[in-house]
Amino acid sequence: MSQPLTGVKVLDFSTLLPGPLCSLLLAEAGAEVVKIERPRRGDEMRSYEPRLGEDSANFVLLNRGKRSIAIDLKAPDALERLMPLIREADVLIEQFRPAVMDRLGLGYAALSAANPRLVYCSITGFGQHGPRAQEAAHDLNYVAASGTLSLTAGSDGAPVLPPALIADIAGGTYPGLVNILLALRQRDQTGRGAHLDVAMADNLFTFQYWGLGNGALGQWPGTGTDLVTGGTPRYQIYRTADGAFLAAAPLEDKFWQRFTELVGLDAAALDAMPPPQATEAVRAAIARQTAAHWEQRFAGQDVCTCRVVGLEEARRDPHFGARGLFSRTVATATGERMAALPVPIDAAFRATDATLPSPALGADNPLLDH
Repeated sequence: MSQPLTGVKVLDFSTLLPGPLCSLLLAEAGAEVVKIERPRRGDEMRSYEPRLGEDSANFVLLNRGKRSIAIDLKAPDALERLMPLIREADVLIEQFRPAVMDRLGLGYAALSAANPRLVYCSITGFGQHGPRAQEAAHDLNYVAASGTLSLTAGSDGAPVLPPALIADIAGGTYPGLVNILLALRQRDQTGRGAHLDVAMADNLFTFQYWGLGNGALGQWPGTGTDLVTGGTPRYQIYRTADGAFLAAAPLEDKFWQRFTELVGLDAAALDAMPPPQATEAVRAAIARQTAAHWEQRFAGQDVCTCRVVGLEEARRDPHFGARGLFSRTVATATGERMAALPVPIDAAFRATDATLPSPALGADNPLLDH
C-alpha cells in the first residue's frame, strides 16, 4: 500500500537536529528526502561522538532513509546545478539565520518564482523578523527566553538544565512538520506553495497555556508554587529509603484518595494543611520504605505513580518492547546497524521495509547531473 507522502520530494538544507528530524518524519511517511550538505564535512552531526561506522550514531538515527548531495552553495554554478531539483521539489527545509538563503540565491522569493508550488520551511530560533531574529542561540537559550526555564528551579532556586532539547524538537521539528503538511494540503486547493516561518522560541509559549491563562488573571506562575511546578503534594518527585525516586502525579481526587491510603496518610487531613506542610508529610512517609516496596504496593492501583528509571532501563521495558518501538533498524553506508529512532508516525503510514540506510556524504551527487 502506498505511503501517504509517496511522491513528495524534499530538499533538506538543514543540519543538526530540528530540520533533519523534521525531514526524517517526512521520510518515514514515504517522502523522498535529499540532504544538501557541504563537501568534505557535511552535516555537523556527522562528526559527533560516539560513532557508528564513518558517522556519528546521532547522524545515523536522524537521517534514516535519506539521500545525500555534497555541494558548495557558494560556488558560482551551485544554483544552476541545483535548479532542476528545486523545480521538481515539493518541500524545502532550511534553518540558516534569516537572509542567508537569500544571499545564496536560494531565498523563497527566487525559488518560488521558479517553482510556485514549493513549500519552503524556514526553521530558526527567533523567526524571520523581530529584534532578536539575528541573535545567536541554542535550545537552552530559547527555553530561557520563553519563560519556561524559570519554572524548573530546584530547592535552591536555581533553574535546572532540561533533560531534552525541547525547543529544537517541540518548537522546531513538530511545528515544522505540522505546517508543512498543512501547506501541502492548502497547495492541493490553491496550486501554490508557501513560506513557513517556524520560530522555536515562539512555539514554546504553547506549552505554557496554563501559565499564560493564570497570568492573564494576574496570577503569574512561580517555581514551586503552582500545580505542575511543585506547589502541591499531588504532583511531586519523592525520594525513597534506598535513594531512588518516585514520580507521583495523583492529581484527581480519586487517585489522590487511593494514593494517600496506600502510603498511610489521610487525604482530608493533608488537604487541610498548607501545601508545603502536606508535601513534607508525604515526603516523610515515602522516605520510610524502598522503591521496591512502593512499586509492589502501588502495583495494579490507580495512583498515577511510578519509579524514576534511567534511559537504559526504560529502553528494556517489556511494555515498549511489546509495542515494537525499537523493532526497526537503520544501516550505515558501511553496513553497521542499530535500532532506528522511534518516531511518532503511525505504523500504518511507514515503509514495510524495517531496515533503511543513512546516506554516505555525497552518495547521490549523480542527481545533480540529470
